[in-house]
Amino acid sequence: MAIVEDHLLQRRRTEELLAAQVGLSVVFSGETLPGLLTWLEDVPASRRPQLVVLDLLVERGPAVEPAQVRRLGELGIRVLVLSAMASPPLVRAVLRAGIAGIVGKRDSEKDVVAAVWAALGGRRWISPEVAAVIAGDADRPALSDQEERALVLYASGLTLDAVAAELGVQPGTAKKYLTRVRRKYEAAGRPVRTKVAMSREAARDGLI
Repeated sequence: MAIVEDHLLQRRRTEELLAAQVGLSVVFSGETLPGLLTWLEDVPASRRPQLVVLDLLVERGPAVEPAQVRRLGELGIRVLVLSAMASPPLVRAVLRAGIAGIVGKRDSEKDVVAAVWAALGGRRWISPEVAAVIAGDADRPALSDQEERALVLYASGLTLDAVAAELGVQPGTAKKYLTRVRRKYEAAGRPVRTKVAMSREAARDGLI
């Protein structure tokens, strides 16, 4: 198994938890997914992990990209996301990239272990709490992945330029995403004309 988690205490505890399970061993533990992918380049197939327990968001670098997750799948490695659910749009994007499941950081350690065994057994695991956060409310406007990510980033306090940088687009494109978000919320009877209102509605929908 491999663990990718940038918080040292969380990573160490995950290592202890999984290494204590009969039949499981941790062959890699690091801060970033690019670091794991680089390590895999020099490792023979026989030493590759069967499963990666992956945190999506890191504080000292860019978030995980769905393309990186797909690369693991191409190598025959399954992925279980262990997430604080800070970005539901990103979670949905990696779901489409083919991950084995998602377990929340607020779930019990028993559930984390159960999710690992489910993923190794070829079964999908998504805890009820995580599923509710991903789905959001029934009256929530239908936003595209980029629109949702723009909303989350902007409502969390980032400037327009910072949102654009995180999304990898020009500021004008990020502005278009936010304009579409405002229109869709307006159509749903939930106007978000200000950043404060946008933050309030994003929190209501479980996005931040």
